[in-house]
Amino acid sequence: MVKLTLFNKLIVAFVALGSYTYGFCYAIFATSIGVPGFYLYFDLEPTSSYTASIIGAVSSLFAAGAAFGAIFQGWLADWVGRKNSLIVSAISSLIGSALVAGSVNVPMLVTCRFLQGFGLGMLLALVPLYISEVAPPHRRGALTAFTAGGFAGGYFTSAWIGYACYFAKSLTVQWRLPLALCCVSPLFMLAGVWWLPESPRYLSLKGRTDEAWDVIRRIHHDPTDPGDTAARAEYIQITRQVEFDKHTKAGYLDMFRHPSWRKRAVLTIFLIFAMQSAGILGITNYVVLICQSLDLSGSMPLLMYAVYIVVAASANWANSLAVDRMGRRKMFLIGIPTTGACLLAEALLQRQYVGTQDKPGLSAALFFIFLFGVCYGFFLDPTQFVWCAEIYPTTLRAKGLGLTFFTYFIGAITYTTPAATAFKNIGWKYYLVWVACDVVSVVIVYFYIPETTGLSLEEVGAIFGDTVIVHLTKDGHGLMEADQMDKAPTEEVEDLNSKVDTESISVQKVGG
Repeated sequence: MVKLTLFNKLIVAFVALGSYTYGFCYAIFATSIGVPGFYLYFDLEPTSSYTASIIGAVSSLFAAGAAFGAIFQGWLADWVGRKNSLIVSAISSLIGSALVAGSVNVPMLVTCRFLQGFGLGMLLALVPLYISEVAPPHRRGALTAFTAGGFAGGYFTSAWIGYACYFAKSLTVQWRLPLALCCVSPLFMLAGVWWLPESPRYLSLKGRTDEAWDVIRRIHHDPTDPGDTAARAEYIQITRQVEFDKHTKAGYLDMFRHPSWRKRAVLTIFLIFAMQSAGILGITNYVVLICQSLDLSGSMPLLMYAVYIVVAASANWANSLAVDRMGRRKMFLIGIPTTGACLLAEALLQRQYVGTQDKPGLSAALFFIFLFGVCYGFFLDPTQFVWCAEIYPTTLRAKGLGLTFFTYFIGAITYTTPAATAFKNIGWKYYLVWVACDVVSVVIVYFYIPETTGLSLEEVGAIFGDTVIVHLTKDGHGLMEADQMDKAPTEEVEDLNSKVDTESISVQKVGG
C-alpha cells in the first residue's frame, strides 16, 4: 500500500488550517457574548429576550452564510480546482472577518457575520475534500479527521483568547480584539497555499493525467519501493475510474436522479443532521450561558468554557488514533447512545438542582456537560466528516461535501436559533429533544450506514452499487479487474495505462 510520507502529513496539516480558521472564527463569538463590554457597546441588556433573539440571529445568519458558501464550493472546486478554491475561500474569510471586527452597530454585525460565514463555509467544506483525495486508504480516516481536529484547535485557541481578553481594561478590546484575530489564520493560508499541490483526482478529472502522476509520486514516494509500484497502482486506479465516471453528468440535481448517488445524498443528509441533533452546537455555543445557570459568575463561566473546549478538543484529536482501527460504524453506534445518555443525565440533574445552592448536584451537572463533549468529540465529530468525504465518486465529491456542509449548517440554524431562548424558557427540557433524536438516529445508523474503512475512494463506490473498474490488491502494489474479484490466481498482464511505466504492477486475472 502507498506510504504515508512526511510530505503527505505536511500537506494535511496545512490544509487543516482551513478548518482551524472556521473553528476559531465560529467559536470566538461565544466568548464575545460572555463579556460585559459587548453588551455595553451594542446597548443590549444581557438577560432580556430581545438580546437572546439578537444573539440567535447573529449565530443563525452566520450559519446561513456558511451553508450557501458550502454549496458554492461544490461548483467552484470542480471549476477552478481544489487549490484555487482554497485561495478564494481564504480571501473571502479574511474580508468577512475584518468587517465583523469593525462592526459599529447590530445590523452591521449581523450582516457581516453572514458574509464571514459564506467564506468560512467554503473553506471548511474544502478541507475534507482535499485531504481525502491525497490520503492513503489505510490512513484516510485519521487524516480526514483533522477536519474536525482543526476546528477543535480553533475552538481551543478562541476559548483561551476570549478568557484572557475578559480581563482587558478596555471594554471594547474585551470583545473586538478576539474578533479581529480571526484575520490571522486566513493570512497564513494565503501566504503558504502556493506550495500546495493540486489534488491528483481533480487533475485526472480534467484530463491532466501527467500532472496527476507527478503529484501522486511526490506525495507517496517510498524509498523502499524503488519502482513506486504502490503509487503507480493508485494512479492507474484513479485515472481509469475517473475516465469511466466522468461521462455521467454530476450536478447537484443529478445527485438525486441516479439511485446510487441518491442513496449517498439521503444518507449524508440524515447522518449530518443526526449529528447536529445530538446537541453539540446548542451546547458548545452556550456553555457560558449554561455555566451561568449553574450558579457560576464573573470570569468563571468563561474559564469553564475554555476548560470544556480543552477537554472536548483533546477527545477530538484522539479520534484520529481510533477511527481507522475501530471503523466508522462502530464509532457511530457507540457514540450516539453514549452522548444521549449524557444529556439525559444532564436534564435530570438540571431539573433537580438548577436554582438551588446544592454544590454537589450542580457540580454533577457540569460534569455531564464535560462528559458529553468528550464522547461527542471522540466518537462522532470527526467520524461524520470522514464518512461523508469518502462515499462520493471524484466527479461528485465536491458537490457531495457541499451538500454535507449545507446540511451541517442548516442543522446549526435549527438548533442554535432557538437555543438561547429555549435554555431561558424551558431549561432542562430542551435536552430531552436531543435525547429523543439520538434514540431514532442510532436505529437508522445500525440498519443503513455501511462501513467504509480501509477501502480506496474508488472502491467505496461498490458498496453503493457503482461499477468499480479495478481494485487494489491487498498489499496495494497490484490491481485486480472488477470481474475477477472472486477469483484467485495472479498473473502479470499488459500495462493498464501507457502514460506511465507499470512493469511491476500486477493485475489479478484468471486464466483463459
